[in-house]
Amino acid sequence: MFSKRRFASVAVASALAAAAQTPITKIDLPKDKDAPITLVSYDSGESKVTPRGGAYLVDFHPTLSLRNASSKRIRSVTLVVEANETTTGGKASVSVPSLDIAPGDTFPLHINQTLLCPAPGNPSVEVQLDGVLFDDLTFYGPDRLHLQHNMTVWELEARQDRKFFKNLLDTSGAQALQNEMIESLARQAEIPQPNVQMARGRATTAESGQDMQFAFLHMPDSPLEITNGLAKISANEAGGPRFAVHNVSKRPVRHLEIGWILRDQDGREFLAASLPADLNLAPGQTGQVMEDASLRLTGHGSIQGMKGFVSSAQFTDGTYWIPTRAELGDPALRGVVAPSPEEQRLSSIYRKKGLNALIEELKKF
Repeated sequence: MFSKRRFASVAVASALAAAAQTPITKIDLPKDKDAPITLVSYDSGESKVTPRGGAYLVDFHPTLSLRNASSKRIRSVTLVVEANETTTGGKASVSVPSLDIAPGDTFPLHINQTLLCPAPGNPSVEVQLDGVLFDDLTFYGPDRLHLQHNMTVWELEARQDRKFFKNLLDTSGAQALQNEMIESLARQAEIPQPNVQMARGRATTAESGQDMQFAFLHMPDSPLEITNGLAKISANEAGGPRFAVHNVSKRPVRHLEIGWILRDQDGREFLAASLPADLNLAPGQTGQVMEDASLRLTGHGSIQGMKGFVSSAQFTDGTYWIPTRAELGDPALRGVVAPSPEEQRLSSIYRKKGLNALIEELKKF
């Protein structure tokens, strides 16, 4: 059980901090008896502070060496990185999926963030643990960022992908696995990377724009069906998406994630955002999902079309639904939705170390 009462604070300060050259860094990790992670060492790396008008620009690039102090294997970790909670650009997060850290093992965690810190005063950054997901899908942490759902989905996707690649190796051989890795790397290189700014609870010019209908991609095994959807569109901004969602399963659903795909004036499509929504939807029931969120594109011209799809769901009993690899292989999704973090990790092993290293990695699970 997570406890907020006691923390171990490790303050890492540089003599240069007074001259605003490196940030004062405070690592706050829980110290209750169930705390799963301890700090072994800290390296500030190339972190630096640069005056920027009435604020400081903090380039924060440390490496933390952490130890798994629990009795379970760790699958993912999320940290909150904060220079100022109320300043725009003063807060960020770092999530690391596809881990496999045994009890007692140490592992590095790299942070690469740029933050804004108000002046005057010595610029400082605080790092806190927000969540740890274990191999049995249990969770530890305050989950201030509400990422437990995402972390669990990453692990379920990882299991699905490893099973696929191991089965491919067993049934079709090493050459088939190699071909799949080559195809995955090519796909990753082709996935568009849009420049999208997402804001919540903030007015945009899209609010005075025109309603545009979503088109919807149907997942055959999805427990939810989106039956209607609109968002306000004004040139390169979209805001206030709202959906009608129908529970077609036999179990009540309490959370879903909706993938939001945009098409620009040149016909290019890309996954712009994932919209989370809490709900309590009984079997056969239809509910409304309204998101106080907006998107702004730069370098893509005006928005000409939108698509939506259910990317994951959680039932009230705590179990999850995620799309199958076959469903994600639909041509309408394959060109815009990147492979899972685990597939990216495995393909990176193949690219850097070769086929034999990949096979040995798959054998670990």
